[in-house]
Amino acid sequence: MTIRTLTRRAALATVAVTGALVLAACGGDNDGDSGSAHPGHGASATASASAGAHNAQDVAFAQGMIQHHQQALEMAELADGRAASAEVKDLASRIEKAQGPEIRTMTGWLKSWGEEVPMAGMDHSGHAGMSGMSDMSGMMGEADMTALKKAHGKDFDTRFLTLMIEHHQGAVTMATTEKDKGRYGAATAMADDIVTAQNAEIKEMKKLLGEK
Repeated sequence: MTIRTLTRRAALATVAVTGALVLAACGGDNDGDSGSAHPGHGASATASASAGAHNAQDVAFAQGMIQHHQQALEMAELADGRAASAEVKDLASRIEKAQGPEIRTMTGWLKSWGEEVPMAGMDHSGHAGMSGMSDMSGMMGEADMTALKKAHGKDFDTRFLTLMIEHHQGAVTMATTEKDKGRYGAATAMADDIVTAQNAEIKEMKKLLGEK
């Protein structure tokens, strides 16, 4: 009787140990499943990275538009103390508020891509070569900028609006190219915003000049 009891207990112990081993094995399988899920996460990360990938056009857009915006800010800053029209002063202020942050955003893109960031005051002749944009549409020449700096009152207003219309038209052309050929989602989205905002401002400036 005692021998049978001991034998039975030994058998039960064996079953318990076997069960524990099975459970451990199952746990190992679950860990394996968890590990096998990582490639899925990796695939998601890859997809996300792909969605954020950029091409040469995105680089050209960021470099070119930073330069373009820098000159627009230089022009807009001249309005304070020179413009006669409150509408011109207000427009210049809005240009500064919109384009300053865009410059910072595009600068961040270029740094993250390991690309050269154009600095304010760089010679425009080197801009197109660096950015890959051959036209840099609407950029003012040195003579235009000098004349604008010397102008005051209504003369300044007329010069500012005339030059800024051309400048904005150039930006719209550059942004349209980015929308068509760019790959980086944030850049093409900014390009779309630029087209919308600057076309609206072109219309506003033409109205201030008395044009239709």
